[in-house]
Amino acid sequence: MEIIIDHATKIIRKATILSDVSYRFTSGHVYGLQGPNGCGKTMLMRLIAGLIRPTNGTVYIDGAELGKGTDFPSSLGLLIENPAFLPNYTGLDNLKLLARLRDRITIQQISQAIEDVGLEPSDRRKYRKYSLGMKQRLGIASAIMEQPDLIILDEPTNALDDKGVTQICALIRRERERGALIVLTCHDASILTSLSDEIIVISNGCIERTSVK
Repeated sequence: MEIIIDHATKIIRKATILSDVSYRFTSGHVYGLQGPNGCGKTMLMRLIAGLIRPTNGTVYIDGAELGKGTDFPSSLGLLIENPAFLPNYTGLDNLKLLARLRDRITIQQISQAIEDVGLEPSDRRKYRKYSLGMKQRLGIASAIMEQPDLIILDEPTNALDDKGVTQICALIRRERERGALIVLTCHDASILTSLSDEIIVISNGCIERTSVK
């Protein structure tokens, strides 16, 4: 997969959230977005995911222009901000419902994704009784369960203990080795650096600088 952002600007209610952003993202790499709260990291993730359109500029997904040649990346796993699930369903039942939207994976693959993030598929607790860490793990499972080509993770280590952070970091590295294109943020700079092949530093909606391992 290749995603090209070409001089993209996003303006909302006269406020410029992203300003003349250009970058190229390719499969098999982890891209870490770094910058203070409100700098435009999440908006850039929404742009890559096709959740918003640029006010000016263009986004290309495998050569097709977003909004004209294609509406969304065809193979996408997404966790932006807080995961949201049905409160009176179990984790497994929530993911089964999501999987039915595209009908691409089996119950066994769903169960494996749940295990991969450190949860138990057989846990009959309702989602409303999950701890914050469990909710975060389930959100990550929903993002990776279909083995998508593009994975976008906004603060995936939030609310996780040390064991959980280790598990999720190993999972991100595994998905990279599988060939996924991964874009993520993380408030812990050391974790972000250890996971990322390229760091994109964002300031006031602009790419300030980049670094490559």
